[in-house]
Amino acid sequence: MRFRTRVRTRVAATAAALPAVLLALAGCGHVDQGSNEDPQQVDATAAPEVGACRMITPGDVELPSNATKTVPCTEPHTAETFLVDELPDDLVKSDYEDPALGAFAYETCSKAFMTFTGGDDSQVMRAVVSWAWFRPSRPAWEAGARWYRCDIVGGGPQSASYVLLPDDSSQLLYGRPTDEWLACATGDKFSGSTKVPCSAKHDWRAVTTIKLGEPDDPYPGDKVSETKTRDYCSDSVGAWLGYPVEYDFAYTWFHEAEWEAGNRRSVCWARTDQ
Repeated sequence: MRFRTRVRTRVAATAAALPAVLLALAGCGHVDQGSNEDPQQVDATAAPEVGACRMITPGDVELPSNATKTVPCTEPHTAETFLVDELPDDLVKSDYEDPALGAFAYETCSKAFMTFTGGDDSQVMRAVVSWAWFRPSRPAWEAGARWYRCDIVGGGPQSASYVLLPDDSSQLLYGRPTDEWLACATGDKFSGSTKVPCSAKHDWRAVTTIKLGEPDDPYPGDKVSETKTRDYCSDSVGAWLGYPVEYDFAYTWFHEAEWEAGNRRSVCWARTDQ
């Protein structure tokens, strides 16, 4: 993660490079498969169920596999499974760590996430909720399991904790989402800020996004990505704030690894308590 600060006469701009949803891979022996493990799910070869809810943590989504116990969706939960399927034939023989699995999950889970929540590209990038994906454990993979699971989770890559989800998270971002489900941040500086729902007290709000390229476009490079993001965010945040004489803005841009995984957008943040 890298942060850069650029101060100008009337505008203070902070650039933040955030990681995509990258999963840590496990070593040998018994591998942690999340908090509050269900023994029946550990190393399971059978595919999990769509609609299952769980109390998972930010640390859980950093793992390649998850065996957290399910709970009724009417009880407190931070995750809900919205897609379960088998990997396509061209990935069945892939290595457990193959980056192609992550690229496939990014494209597949992202599209399914938008359909499930009812949000468009910009809305899902500015939402407090996001998605995580899991594969079978390494022992299950070696036993032939090739399913994957996509969950909506009550936070993002920088969340210290997750918010609770409603009993049914479908269409959560449809139309004009309430502040409860939109991403804001607290902190005098955007660098190092804490992400919170916009319904909570905040200093920054994700207000717009910029599309940097099409799906088949090659990565334009860090300098071009950051410059294009910065210039667009300077203008769009100023417009969102009503063109004040002075204002602060920040932007989140991503790097080649995230581009290769399928992300084509950067996020613009306004310094505001609105």
